[in-house]
Amino acid sequence: MEFDENKAVDAINNALTAAGRAPYPDDEILNIVDMIWDYYEENGLLELDWDDDDEEVTADEIIGYVTRMLKKDKGANVSIDDLPIIIKAELEYEESLEDL
Repeated sequence: MEFDENKAVDAINNALTAAGRAPYPDDEILNIVDMIWDYYEENGLLELDWDDDDEEVTADEIIGYVTRMLKKDKGANVSIDDLPIIIKAELEYEESLEDL
């Protein structure tokens, strides 16, 4: 199954709502998703020869990276406190694609 940005945004906002947090506009969520994929690219995790067994990517590493990038993005309106929920929801969405 292919990654669908709209479904990813829905999954993330549903996770935020379930955690008692307010959802964000699609553009804000997509900005975070782009940062996650930038992390993958910068760390060679999008390479065709990358094997899941080679290196375990942790949510904490991605949260750290996105936190640094978000602090530099003056136009972003996402609370740093919501990043763990957002990133874990995005990772869960990615994992759900593998199960199909």
